[in-house]
Amino acid sequence: MVRTLIEEVLVDVDSSASELVLNLHWKGGTHTELRLPRRRRGQCSTQTSRELIEAVGVLSRICSDDLIAGILNRNGHLTGRGNRWTRERVTALRSHHRIPCCSRGEQPPRWMNLTDAAALLDVSPRTLRLAIDHGDIPADHPFADGPWIISRDVLGGESAQSLKRRVSQGARRPAVPNSQQEENLFSTP
Repeated sequence: MVRTLIEEVLVDVDSSASELVLNLHWKGGTHTELRLPRRRRGQCSTQTSRELIEAVGVLSRICSDDLIAGILNRNGHLTGRGNRWTRERVTALRSHHRIPCCSRGEQPPRWMNLTDAAALLDVSPRTLRLAIDHGDIPADHPFADGPWIISRDVLGGESAQSLKRRVSQGARRPAVPNSQQEENLFSTP
């Protein structure tokens, strides 16, 4: 079909602008010039960003390659070639950058998600999340739509144990205090 529209294509190199100049000669006699950037030696346009590689390294602490692929796709990230992520592509990325895979058999696990960490501390996930947001407990959260990753060492620290004591003492305050809330009083007629 292209041969019915285009008569010939001439390619020239503009060294000063570091561009390829394409001249398209259409069957109807019209000419079109296109300019494309020229890749330099050693330059690769299909490279995965450093931030994405670091995020995969964080996720691989607790997630399988299938799960990492799903998280990357949910957050709209593509491979360096513009493809969606698959288990095989995540495995290849980890292998190339020497990122260790998640070891499920490790007991007790060194890294855990928010739900498991909250269960270990015997607090609700919401309480732990508020402590993380407040800066009391450090945690990694590489993607907005992805898991929180917490080190077991942090959960054994003083700030996490202090949180556990406060919760176990029964200090029942609202999770998020709000001075704008009005007190609702219920009465029976």
